[in-house]
Amino acid sequence: QVQLVESGGGLVQAGGSLRLSCAASGRTFNTYGAGWFRQAPEKEREFVAGINWSGTTTYYADSVKGRFTISRGIDKNTVYLHMNSLKPEDTAVYYCNLRQDSIRTMTRYETGYWGQGTQVTVSS
Repeated sequence: QVQLVESGGGLVQAGGSLRLSCAASGRTFNTYGAGWFRQAPEKEREFVAGINWSGTTTYYADSVKGRFTISRGIDKNTVYLHMNSLKPEDTAVYYCNLRQDSIRTMTRYETGYWGQGTQVTVSS
């Protein structure tokens, strides 16, 4: 059974940093792209960052470029999101996603495997 478990969320002051982790189990994901999405209260879930299966290509939403960095572990079953210079508008539940489709599809439709999410709250 495939399972994705996010961790690392919490409460942080504006300007602070957090590192989110996503641990995938149940199969090998070394040919899957990985991404992070987020959903703020009363808003739709939105794309944040994506990384291809080899870790050589990354893709970011304009709102987080230069502040967030996505990476993945050597085993390809772990995905990280390093978040710096956090803003109150980054407050949301953050979800990990793994998909066989190109990471460029992450801004177009939802597919693949999803975790349950981890809450990130940034206070002003």
